[in-house]
This record gives sequence, structure tokens and C-alpha cells, in this order.
Amino acid sequence: MKEASLDDLHRELADLEAEEALLSATRNHLQHQIDFGFETSTARDREREVSAQRQELHRRIDALRERLRGLQGV
Repeated sequence: MKEASLDDLHRELADLEAEEALLSATRNHLQHQIDFGFETSTARDREREVSAQRQELHRRIDALRERLRGLQGV
């Protein structure tokens, strides 16, 4: 199997970071909705789902950053 190039890994990292930014914005919106008295069971469930997705994305981003550091010898 072909090893991903550094450019490919940097592109993947940028994509993951962009996805994380969108999830963070969605999570912030839901948290504000909940905090300011507009909590519904749907909003709470969605906030938990988005938080879990965001945590998993953070794990992937951290692993990819570690891999890049190893490949770059930093």
C-alpha cells in the first residue's frame, strides 16, 4: 500500500480541522440554545451527538499531527 505523502497528510489535517470548526460552531449554537432556556430533548440529544463527533475528530487530528511530527522529524 502506498504511503501518503506529507502534502496529502497536511491536506487531510486541514480538512479535519475545517470539519472540527463546523462541529464546534454547531455545538456552540446548541449550547447557547440550551443555556438560554430553549432546551428541548432534541437539542440536548443533538448536542451530545455533536460533542461525541467532535471528540472523535479531535482524536483523529491529534493522531495525524503526531504522525506528521514523526515523519518530519520534529
